[in-house]
Amino acid sequence: MSQTTAAAAPSTASETATPAEGTATTEVLEPLRRNRPFMLLMTGLTAQSLGGSVTRFAVPLLALQLTGSPTAAGLVAAIGQTGALLAALPAGVVADRTDRRRLVVVAAATAALLWATVVVAGVLGGLAAWHLAAVLFGAAVATAFLDPAISGAFRSVVPQAQLPTAYATAQGRDAVAGMLGGPLGGALYGIAHVVPMVGAVVGGAATAVCAFFVREPLNGDVDAARATRPLVALRQGLRFVWSVPLFRACLGMFVVVNIALSGMMIGINLELARTGTAPVLIGVFDMVAAGSMLLGSVLAPPLVARARLGAVTVVSLGLLVVAFAGMALVQTYVGYVVLIGVGVLLVPAVNSAMAGYTAAITPDRMQGRLASVLGLSGVAAMPVAPLVGGALLGAGGIGVVLWSLVALLAATVVGLALVPSLWRVGAPDAWADDALPMPAE
Repeated sequence: MSQTTAAAAPSTASETATPAEGTATTEVLEPLRRNRPFMLLMTGLTAQSLGGSVTRFAVPLLALQLTGSPTAAGLVAAIGQTGALLAALPAGVVADRTDRRRLVVVAAATAALLWATVVVAGVLGGLAAWHLAAVLFGAAVATAFLDPAISGAFRSVVPQAQLPTAYATAQGRDAVAGMLGGPLGGALYGIAHVVPMVGAVVGGAATAVCAFFVREPLNGDVDAARATRPLVALRQGLRFVWSVPLFRACLGMFVVVNIALSGMMIGINLELARTGTAPVLIGVFDMVAAGSMLLGSVLAPPLVARARLGAVTVVSLGLLVVAFAGMALVQTYVGYVVLIGVGVLLVPAVNSAMAGYTAAITPDRMQGRLASVLGLSGVAAMPVAPLVGGALLGAGGIGVVLWSLVALLAATVVGLALVPSLWRVGAPDAWADDALPMPAE
């Protein structure tokens, strides 16, 4: 679920206040489609999202084919994603002290090259489980550096008033990629097991090229950030996040939410694969989830604009609990397909609201560290979710997977509903009032 010193308003706005000042926009903002740096970044990231979606769909199936065991397949994915967990916090520090454009180019190109080795090994017939795990690890490290750089870049090129729309657009982009990635990944996997990995190669290369052509600065002045030693900067970022009650409460709880959602998706995909469901039909399940999130990304901006953050969060995740429970009751392919579409419909609203609010109230020079620390809610789930989904499936079947995750998610939603700071956040037009100063070093 998803994901910076107050920068001057970008040139796409006629006249806006800096986020730190929290003043209102005095003229109508240009639409985001006319924001050249934003559109360049979105173009590259759209290619990366689609390519990554195709690859992510195929990775569990490829790991299962290489290992022959759901538990071992989950272990391969877990080992790979541990890289993101280890790199997350250092990546945030780096994103705040280096040229973010250059960091995006290098990180995306590195991931593309790593996935290219999987394609070559597969074509030559020499791909092994350890190789796949190693590339997953390395690509996850590269992505860990990419994510906070992109988060900070968005804050630098998008006016504060348009941040919820920008993040909802990113959610829509990911939803479209997910909707296409499942069926496309299934079709390509049917041709040859490593063909879907080409998607990650192309996507990473496109992100690197598009970021290279962004000429607007994606950072403020980094001299002050570089004057602080890296370990001091890391401690400063951790203290900043821990000092905000909402961040402190949500950090742990959203780890559980991500584990539950990802574990359920992985568990169902592995169950369908081991019971002989055609890869294309497995892709349809993922496509419906992505299609629902695409619709949700369209609904998110007006919903977020009118509702408080607490209501958006609790209602959206409550709907997910109800859908999970329905899946556990029916345990049929049709039931999975219908209920996943219902369950994830409002997830983009939570993601865009939370991402927009955190970006709006955080100083620009702290954006990378904030993104990396809060991103731990997703990163920490990456190695755990495959183990949870695979191990529970191997131990007791899909019923155990679903009912266990229903209970886990329901308890988390109740916990979130009891967080006072979540209910104190107003609508986006009041977010500037909550803007935080850069903490003392």
